[in-house]
Amino acid sequence: MKNLVWSPTFVRAFKRLVKKNPELRSQIEQVLEQIAEDSFQLSLRSHKLKGDSSGRYSCSIDYRNRILFKFVTNPESGEEEIFLLTLGSHDEVY
Repeated sequence: MKNLVWSPTFVRAFKRLVKKNPELRSQIEQVLEQIAEDSFQLSLRSHKLKGDSSGRYSCSIDYRNRILFKFVTNPESGEEEIFLLTLGSHDEVY
């Protein structure tokens, strides 16, 4: 299970999205648990991005919303972590 690191942008986007759609909170939390366990579970539909977003990955919360993340190495422990970049609708995150 990998450690999740929340960027300030992700925190703001999470608060904004949950404020507008409180029913999404538990679904987002469930997706975050799945990402930490296995970032490429089929249900997440995770995929590597190209172009300006190369090096980043996207996974689905639901039909409309996505989470963008990338893999980073913790400088202290040397372990790979998942850096959560942002979340929101397809148009908001791309």
